[in-house]
Amino acid sequence: MNLIIGLLIIAVGAFCQSSSYVPINKIKSWSWESYWIVQGVFAWLVFPLLGALLAVPEGESLTALFAAHPKESLLTMLFGALWGVGGLTFGLSMRYLGVALGQSIALGTCSALGAILGPVFTGHAGDLTSAVIIGVVVTLVGIAIIGIAGAMKAAALPEEEKKKAVKDFNFGKGIAVALLAGFMSACFNIGLSFGAPLTWSSTKPIFATLPATLLVTVGGFLTNAVYCFYQNSRNKTWGDYRQGSLWGNNLLFCVLAGLLWYSQFFGLSLGKGFLADYPVLITFSWCILMSLNVVFSNVWGILLKEWKGVSGKTVTVLVLGIIVLIISTFLPQLI
Repeated sequence: MNLIIGLLIIAVGAFCQSSSYVPINKIKSWSWESYWIVQGVFAWLVFPLLGALLAVPEGESLTALFAAHPKESLLTMLFGALWGVGGLTFGLSMRYLGVALGQSIALGTCSALGAILGPVFTGHAGDLTSAVIIGVVVTLVGIAIIGIAGAMKAAALPEEEKKKAVKDFNFGKGIAVALLAGFMSACFNIGLSFGAPLTWSSTKPIFATLPATLLVTVGGFLTNAVYCFYQNSRNKTWGDYRQGSLWGNNLLFCVLAGLLWYSQFFGLSLGKGFLADYPVLITFSWCILMSLNVVFSNVWGILLKEWKGVSGKTVTVLVLGIIVLIISTFLPQLI
């Protein structure tokens, strides 16, 4: 029963993350860099802090915890800053490829590399059992199939149809950005691996990884803030923040986007707490989250008509890729 509950919680978090780009479409008259950093305040600072506080036992504090583990805290935040580069390019991959294909390529790369590199970097390569490796390979197969569907879509649709679905559609540029985003985004799980000691023995298992999650997202926020404020200066878009009439609407949807985005890692922590008796799935949990993110992002892509006008053959390939990803989420436990 705990197995089902754990996977369902992770799935809910994945659905929320995949939905986080929908509120962004409701933001009015702000440049990309302006709304990206405002939603980031909530996604990477406010909600992660609130989540981390749930892990703090009475009489303890987060600052004391981080001070007691300076090396682990620094490495966790450092890889968070590297993940921040992935977060930046991740947003651009949505811009050039759309929600479905952009998330599929970026998250697929992130899924495989994060699952493998986390244990490797922290000296726990022994956790990468054959079951985990097979699960990662099957995940990559599913991502590759969805990528093929995306290539078929790009080749078949006329340019005006692509622009209707995704305003700035650019397949070549989008693929390059998405691959970079996936590679750098894998640093999130590496940061969580280094941050494993950042908890208390009395903390409930479902909240155990939330202090480390906070440090990773703080590192990512710093990277994103530097870039976004640079773009504000370069593009002369500081005036976005002075448009008082827009703040009510835009802040609302930025908060919602931030909450939905953070839900994936809150759900990952809660879900892993229920998977304590399944060590293979604990190691593979990152891959499960990313795979489900891809599944749900493609569902949103269909709902947002990003696949409108493609052939039945392309849709069949897309659905096949989604099915393979769903299978990959529980395959390691069956091996």
